[in-house]
Amino acid sequence: VQLVESGGGLVQAGGSLRLSCAASGFIFDDYAIIYFRQAPGKEREEVACISSKDGRTFYVDSVKGRFAMSTDTAKNTVYLHMNDLKPEDTGVYTCAAEGPAYTTTICPVDPNLWGLGIPVTVSP
Repeated sequence: VQLVESGGGLVQAGGSLRLSCAASGFIFDDYAIIYFRQAPGKEREEVACISSKDGRTFYVDSVKGRFAMSTDTAKNTVYLHMNDLKPEDTGVYTCAAEGPAYTTTICPVDPNLWGLGIPVTVSP
């Protein structure tokens, strides 16, 4: 049972990337999933969340309108679509999950499944 991440890399400002978080060994049918990021020298911050049960999403203000999370049940995968990337989006992005999903909040409270993290670098 694990989360397998892919899709990071280097991109110029204004570009796009798509991060994938695939569930391995379980079904992503009723989970709260979150993407964190940690920039060099900074604390980890919440970026976006999605409930795989009902598709509700949450985004931190700094990425609203640019990032979007989605689920693909056939591929048992959650995606973070990142558009109009800025240098300040640089960091290691990590997906995490907790099941079952909550009804009162979108983001997981105490994730028990973690990906290994994947670097995203946005050049000016």
